[in-house]
Amino acid sequence: MVYVIVFVVLVLFAIYAFWQNKKRPVQSFPKKWEALLYDNVLFYRNLSSAEKKRFRNRMMLFLSEVYIEGIETELEDLDKVLVAASAVIPVFGFPEWHYNNLSGIIIYPGNFNEDLEFEHHGEKRIISGLVGSGRFENQMILSRQALRHGFENDTDKENTSVHEFVHLIDKMDGEADGVPERLLQRQYITPWLKLMHDEMEAINNNESDIRKYGGTSEVEFLAVASEYFFERPDLFKKKHPELYEMLEKCFQQNPGER
Repeated sequence: MVYVIVFVVLVLFAIYAFWQNKKRPVQSFPKKWEALLYDNVLFYRNLSSAEKKRFRNRMMLFLSEVYIEGIETELEDLDKVLVAASAVIPVFGFPEWHYNNLSGIIIYPGNFNEDLEFEHHGEKRIISGLVGSGRFENQMILSRQALRHGFENDTDKENTSVHEFVHLIDKMDGEADGVPERLLQRQYITPWLKLMHDEMEAINNNESDIRKYGGTSEVEFLAVASEYFFERPDLFKKKHPELYEMLEKCFQQNPGER
């Protein structure tokens, strides 16, 4: 019964988000958000003044195109700032970007299970972020707790919301397969596949500092490695120079220089 209720809510939300996004103009960046962005997003703090302005504008463009709704949680300005920042970070190297495969984001208070239930405690309530498919296509679900945690620790190499946006980028060529063909030029695809499979083997043999979840599939490897690339670029470049260079080509940015 709970699953049916969640499904109905998500369907209605998708319809509502679609029509809301049709009407919403791009707003100016709220002055009161500046401190929230600066205090909580290391990536933003490391930008030049001109880049900061462009980052803020890109956030507002994203928020004009995607609707965000909280389920049993009241969204605060910080939540909107962190979601928008997560969307901009991986595509900041591109002069223009639109997530055409995303219409709405649902924020749950905490982790949830495969049936999208978050009320119950237990081992199955372990999902902190999800890019929808099938009936939930063009939707993203995020744990508010995980969203905030991703920006609270600048040294843990993890960021759930950036992880999920990388999944969206991966899906934009029609399939999530760990090869972001919309970003990576054709001549780099074969070298990327080799680097990815070699590192996945190292992860599964406990010979890599990349999070173990990255060894479960090509799709998760791309997202996990990208978290590391943006969260700890200095360390990632030192530990994995070839992977770093490949992701630098992929995302068209070099966060380690900042």
